Amino acid sequence: METNVVIETLLSHRSIRKFKNKALTEDQVRLLVESAQAASTSSFTQSYSIIGIDDPDIKKQLRKIAYDSDYVEHNGYFFVFVADQYRNKVIGEEYRKDTSALDTTQRLIVAFGDASFAAQNLAVAAESMGLGICYIGSIQNDINKTAEILQLPEDVYPIFGMAVGYPDQDPEKKPRLPLDIVFHRNHYNPKPSSNSLKAYDQEVARYYQTRSGGTREETWTGQIAGGLEMPYRKALKPFLEKQRMGLR
Repeated sequence: METNVVIETLLSHRSIRKFKNKALTEDQVRLLVESAQAASTSSFTQSYSIIGIDDPDIKKQLRKIAYDSDYVEHNGYFFVFVADQYRNKVIGEEYRKDTSALDTTQRLIVAFGDASFAAQNLAVAAESMGLGICYIGSIQNDINKTAEILQLPEDVYPIFGMAVGYPDQDPEKKPRLPLDIVFHRNHYNPKPSSNSLKAYDQEVARYYQTRSGGTREETWTGQIAGGLEMPYRKALKPFLEKQRMGLR
């Protein structure tokens, strides 16, 4: 099967959690943000913003929220992607329009989608430049504190961060689900292949044992099932309500 450098970049993705002590240049940051902006956006609303973090103190504060992960503080640059209805609301008010449509669930989903498309564009651009990336969803662990640190107004929601920098590790690629589990032809198949899942569990178990030096024994299905036992980040819904997002 014929591939190209773009596909090879996508297929070789790995999360990088250790970076060299080398900051990105302003030109690199600008190019990455411009690449993010080139992503698709629903109805051209561009309902997201990107907050660039190069202040060491802010990185340190976000690290405390994100499971004290070293790579949140030590990286080449840190980005935070936010669902942003504030900008469009200000525009609507300037035109003296009713802006209540921005408070709907539909608009919230649009904003989350726009931010996610932009983030993935940035990630692929970074990896094509020889950089590594790691998404940081754990900035939501204390979402109110994150919003305070970033000085977010109403109608803005921090979705995830992204650490970017020069890799200082070469981790094994994490195995993904078999194609027949995630790809459904013409209609949804509610009965995934048990043989495929079993084989995948064995592959994931081997991966975790290798990565942990034999200290972690876990299958993918076991990980998913275990994660269902206790809901967490319960502050997210009240935060959305406080931000007046997705209310209707």
